[in-house]
Amino acid sequence: MSDYLTKFWSKRLHKAQEGLENNNFETYLVDGLTQARETVLNVILPAVNPGLVAWGGSATLSASGITDALKQRKGLKVLDVHDPSLSRDQKQELRRQALLCDLYFTGTNALTESGQLINLDMYGNRVGALTFGPRHVVVLVGRNKLCVDVEEAMLRVKGFVAPANAARLKMKTPCVKTGFCEDCKSPERICNTWTITEKSFPKGRIKLVLVNEDLGL
Repeated sequence: MSDYLTKFWSKRLHKAQEGLENNNFETYLVDGLTQARETVLNVILPAVNPGLVAWGGSATLSASGITDALKQRKGLKVLDVHDPSLSRDQKQELRRQALLCDLYFTGTNALTESGQLINLDMYGNRVGALTFGPRHVVVLVGRNKLCVDVEEAMLRVKGFVAPANAARLKMKTPCVKTGFCEDCKSPERICNTWTITEKSFPKGRIKLVLVNEDLGL
């Protein structure tokens, strides 16, 4: 990646970091996905010392290798909602149990420069965990998620993230065919619950790892 672009994004991410910290989020700014993984495994995990961990659907998290490392960690119980051997009902029950874990991992659909997290969820487990339940939440955020304000963030989610995710998940929704949100009534609609996380409560409960790299959708 060109040096000038890295510096450009570094300035914007530093501004977002200031906003996040003013909003009581604990934040870490790293150069790439490898450093993000090391920060999670060698800094955040020992500090939290969880007994039970879980995660929501996140392309960024999957690419990081963090979930594989967590499964191999001795003494750590993992709830893997995405285990392909589980039935749909079993996965749904694990989503419920995950809301009582010590540490929950997820991504975010968008982040504003003033430090707000914008998300749109299908089941509600990701946004539910952000809001309440797990003792600690870690959010991995690529620089491509950064938006100027809430309006731009919501446009990003509805205009790009949701249709692209529906296609990735092979959903039978109109947006998969058209590439645009059709505000559908499909039984496989993934756009069901919005959240705007203005602040972390208690302070530091939500920890963001900001990555100076394009990650996920």
